[in-house]
Amino acid sequence: MTLEPIRKTITVACSREHAFKTYTEAFDSWWPREHHLGEADLAEAVLEPRPGGRWYEKTVDGAECQWGEVLVWEPPARVVLSWRIDGDWKIDPDPAHASEIEVRFFEEGPGSTRVELEHRDFERHGETAQKVRDGVSTEGGHGGLLKLFAEKAAA
Repeated sequence: MTLEPIRKTITVACSREHAFKTYTEAFDSWWPREHHLGEADLAEAVLEPRPGGRWYEKTVDGAECQWGEVLVWEPPARVVLSWRIDGDWKIDPDPAHASEIEVRFFEEGPGSTRVELEHRDFERHGETAQKVRDGVSTEGGHGGLLKLFAEKAAA
């Protein structure tokens, strides 16, 4: 079974470098507080800015929940993240079961950057693959998240 990748594109009113830094290093500044897996409220969403870095949440009670890893780190051009969250919104610790999210940044002109996101390899999630794809393709998924990011980057 192969599932089509989810592809989303948005144009952001800022430089390529600023867009990349906002998406990655300022990840917590735009990530919605309700998007977390822990029992307690989200305190911080973290994307460690380096290959092999963790992509995770910290909750107000001090717990951490790792969503995946940074697979590729190429500022300001692209970042690739693994997605270890299954279709039941639980962490699957096996990296072989992780899908991938690639975000690329293209300078369109002075103060304008096109951001392209592709979430792929859903079939790695096994039985919950379709549920993962369906979940991230909703309005609260990648499309909505890119809008939040674009608003923050342009501010």
